[in-house]
Amino acid sequence: MPLEPVMKDDLGRVIDYLRISVTDKCNLRCRYCMPQEGVRRLSHEAVLTLEEIARVCRVMASLGIRKVRVTGGEPLVRKNIVKLSADIRELPGIEEIAMTTNGVCLAPLAEELRRAGLDRVNISLDTLRPERYARITGRDALKEVLCGLEAALSAGMAVRVNCVPCRELNAKDLEEVAELAESRPVDVRFIELMPIGCGARFQGISSGEILERLTARFGEAQELPSGRGDGPAQYYRFPGLLGRIGVISPISHKFCDRCNRVRLTAEGRLKLCLQYDHGVDLRELLREPEVSDERIRQRIAEAVRQKPGEHHFEGPGEDADGRKMYQIGG
Repeated sequence: MPLEPVMKDDLGRVIDYLRISVTDKCNLRCRYCMPQEGVRRLSHEAVLTLEEIARVCRVMASLGIRKVRVTGGEPLVRKNIVKLSADIRELPGIEEIAMTTNGVCLAPLAEELRRAGLDRVNISLDTLRPERYARITGRDALKEVLCGLEAALSAGMAVRVNCVPCRELNAKDLEEVAELAESRPVDVRFIELMPIGCGARFQGISSGEILERLTARFGEAQELPSGRGDGPAQYYRFPGLLGRIGVISPISHKFCDRCNRVRLTAEGRLKLCLQYDHGVDLRELLREPEVSDERIRQRIAEAVRQKPGEHHFEGPGEDADGRKMYQIGG
């Protein structure tokens, strides 16, 4: 039996996880993600077609990518997103397809997405208070998000809730968000705020403080061993909660030494690290006449070998990426 392909960078890290931004468009205006004064959109021609995205996935699966996550902007505003999920599912070597969404448009699409092969959804949700939700996101859509969460569970998908704790926006609401795991088999994860774009204007709350607060609310936590698919999250079991609580600590506890991911932006740039602009322009290559998959493979493999060793959000260098999070991909 032939060995499965494995792609490594020059530090020996196995790169088997691709995050794909399918659009820079979003139906919300979260204050730590998008500027309130408006955004400059990519032109239709600048964004990769779904066929181009599927081709990149095919080539990267042949290099050793095993997990694909579809992100945005908001991926569910992209037309034919269900077909893209189905096309990725058919690729040899792909073991898991996930999506990060704000959940506003999820309910009517959940069953179709599951049938198309989507295994997991991460729903971004920072508060369960309608007025606060509207203030954070610019839209009164909390009811739609919660319906989307229930629809995803009913469709048989694994569901995670991603909450970004921020002192200015949702500091009083975190225990209530954790209670989503009380009667549902969902993982509620608290992710330290990344100082990228608009996020640099706000003050995040550390994972350590979050765990202290949840312990005071629910009782002593049981730290769980890392499992397949858990990624950089550390999970805990709290008394009285059916689901798990996770923390992701890119600022207080770097996990760059075990980073296994690269990102494809909506305009086709293969991005090697969230902070830096290092990477390769695949759109130009994809649109060259008669370019072979093998040539694309070589360019990707060459780029991945140069993946930076770690981020330095504590002091960005001159080559830091100056784009907003919605432009990079969640």
